[in-house]
Amino acid sequence: MKQALITPHGIQSEAYRPVRMGSHGAVVANHPLAAQAGMRILHRGGNAVDATVAVGFALGIAEPTGSSIAGDGFLMVYMKDRGRVEIANGTGAAPLAATPSQFQDGIPHHSVKATSVPGLVDALLSTHERYGALPLAKCLEPAIELCEDGVPATHLHAEEAAQFETLMTFPASAAVFAPNGNPLKAGEICRNPNLAKTYRLIGDQGRDAFYEGEIARAIVKFSDEQGGLLSIEDFKRHRVRWEKPIHTTYRGRVVYEAPPNSSGHVLLQELNLFEHFDPGDLGYHTAETIHVMVEAKKLAFADREAYLADPDFVDVPIEGLLSKEYAAARARLIDPERASDNVSEGDPWAFQDAPPDASRRFRRTSTQPTHARSDTTHFCVVDRWGNAVSELQSIQTSFGSCLIAGDTGILLNNRMTYWHLDPEHINCLRPGQRVRHTMNPVMVFSAPPEQGGNLEQVCGTPGADTQVQTNFQLVTGVFDYGRTVVEALDAPRWTHYQGLMTSTYPREDVNELTIEHRVDDEVVEGLVRRGQPVRLIGPWEGAGNAGAILVHPESQALMAASDPRRDGDAAVW
Repeated sequence: MKQALITPHGIQSEAYRPVRMGSHGAVVANHPLAAQAGMRILHRGGNAVDATVAVGFALGIAEPTGSSIAGDGFLMVYMKDRGRVEIANGTGAAPLAATPSQFQDGIPHHSVKATSVPGLVDALLSTHERYGALPLAKCLEPAIELCEDGVPATHLHAEEAAQFETLMTFPASAAVFAPNGNPLKAGEICRNPNLAKTYRLIGDQGRDAFYEGEIARAIVKFSDEQGGLLSIEDFKRHRVRWEKPIHTTYRGRVVYEAPPNSSGHVLLQELNLFEHFDPGDLGYHTAETIHVMVEAKKLAFADREAYLADPDFVDVPIEGLLSKEYAAARARLIDPERASDNVSEGDPWAFQDAPPDASRRFRRTSTQPTHARSDTTHFCVVDRWGNAVSELQSIQTSFGSCLIAGDTGILLNNRMTYWHLDPEHINCLRPGQRVRHTMNPVMVFSAPPEQGGNLEQVCGTPGADTQVQTNFQLVTGVFDYGRTVVEALDAPRWTHYQGLMTSTYPREDVNELTIEHRVDDEVVEGLVRRGQPVRLIGPWEGAGNAGAILVHPESQALMAASDPRRDGDAAVW
């Protein structure tokens, strides 16, 4: 057995940084300057929503590997005085001109043809219009300053940018990411003055500037010039969707997630399945626990592959998928001593009252079951009044399409690469339809907030299909095993890749369980003995870049942490 690591901030297990604690506010983001942008707004009297706008726009310059206002996002919003959780679904549709027949050779990653309708701006501005306390222009000031003054490229930014020739050869992109003809090195300054102008225009004119005015026209003009598919009609028809979250109970708590077209139901299904096992008997981060969690993940992913798509076009049996009775039936398929092969979906229709809607496509039975790097960003905010936001926003793969749209300064997404092209697949590309998303913001309450339940945890992570697995480890680490937020984040991370069930196109037939090699040898041996296809990876190479804020149940102190695996930071007040 490997000798236990002695770490400076671990209470029960290894932790390499202290828990950041404050009483007036906390902001956790995947770049320190973005976290500081949100904290500046809190100091100016803004609330969690105002800070969210500041962080969301700041990430467009601070972390362009995973974020841009030309991307998508989900905002989970909790306003304490209203006593409820809401979702602002900011995911855009495929262009009306997009059809599978246009992609006979696959969907190109670094092309404007891979760009779907940007949905994030409407979600951010709609949320601010509902709940913001400060003027929009004031909330954008920190992001504008970052665009003009510049942000030093991090080592991660420099390493990833150097991999993409388009960032160096496409003129508008090169002006930002390779201004001297070579990609920025760590410590060199990334500036985007055109993006500052775009932000100012949005601050002055609001959403109409982006969806019906000057910005929309500029992006469509650029798309036309580059052979893309976007139209003014695509922008005009986009609207944010305000939705009720989905939820489940987990050992007495209530866990909230985003509804379809988000994959949030997968985390809730994983928790429903794991609830049938005693965490005390299994132990923390043992082979027994990881094995059962992986097997639960396999079952939930098989259901996602069969049933999840845009609910406007597909009848998703969400009631059945989240049914405790359904979970009990599925949990009986988990063998604590042996890994399963060829996992298939269940029949959630049998566990809900409503039959399938014949006016929408649905799947009742069987689909049998990439490892491409997908980049997103997650951040979360809790303010002094107890309001909270958990947000994910994304341009799909690292640097998205790698194309900046003319003189707008806006980096375009390549979200179209999430579409399937098989006409029989439930998530097959259709014009005007929203793709299936992996983004899933999370909040945990002591009881339903409508009944006076208290917020206990806000969390999330980037990482495409790995997100629901990382969140699974965070929630159980904190609430089943009493780990601090830092201990839960710093624990050796595992990720399972399952057949052809990954999202990014093209899809590879990968079946492996990666785990950071800080894990004890006996854990690896126990997993291999159970038939898990273990591959050890570097000590901090695990998927995701999570962030979380815990709320102390008595003092209401905020306990925050960011993931050490990338450039994140936790700011508290």
